[in-house]
Amino acid sequence: MATQELYIRNASETEARGPFSVQQVTDLAEAGQVTTETLVYDAETEQWVTLNAKPDLMAAVFPEKKKLVLKEKEFKSLNTQREDAKEISVNDMLAAAEGRTEDTKGKENPEIAMAQAARIGMIGAIVSLVLAAASEILPASDVLTAFSADKLIAHPFVVLGGVDVALAALLALGMVTLYPVIRFRAALGLGMIGFVLYAQGLTAPLGALALGSVGLYICTVAVSVLPAIVSAAAGVAGMGLLAWYFIAR
Repeated sequence: MATQELYIRNASETEARGPFSVQQVTDLAEAGQVTTETLVYDAETEQWVTLNAKPDLMAAVFPEKKKLVLKEKEFKSLNTQREDAKEISVNDMLAAAEGRTEDTKGKENPEIAMAQAARIGMIGAIVSLVLAAASEILPASDVLTAFSADKLIAHPFVVLGGVDVALAALLALGMVTLYPVIRFRAALGLGMIGFVLYAQGLTAPLGALALGSVGLYICTVAVSVLPAIVSAAAGVAGMGLLAWYFIAR
């Protein structure tokens, strides 16, 4: 069971978290983020079941605590405060949970790191989509004012820009379930706009497009803080350079 990969989620969630090892799930349980009612994906039945429905896993995640029996002569009070004891503040506890103290460095809560990475990736994706929309819509703003079906068909990038604006707005509302659509958008934009730029021999904007599209794609899959920061920076930089090129020329 030590090498078993587990996927978990709460009953109110639609997105699964994982894969986790049994030890990681045990750590989450000790932190109060996993309970006996947490749903675990059972690969054998291909169904989500509560943790307490799997006795072996339940025993590993919530082991029974052995009761300690102290003899009266061996009892020593634990409430005696040491003279060199330091008061612990709320900030100290938060720093310990985030792995920012000497004792907890390198042992930060994986849930906190994943949440931070998801937040950074979402912001990077939103900004990248807005900049991509600017590069697609602003150079042909007259098409929007004319609002003609024939002109829209002749300028498909304007339509793609409208899709980017809609995706950015929905993502800002927290609809992370759109990530597969955004990944498809990143690949589609790289293929469509990239072909036009390649055909025209525009290598500089083509490089910016590739950087922005790859960054946008990785923003939706990064689960660690550093990759999330790098992908967000790449997406914003690439799409920003692309928008600057199309608007300035």
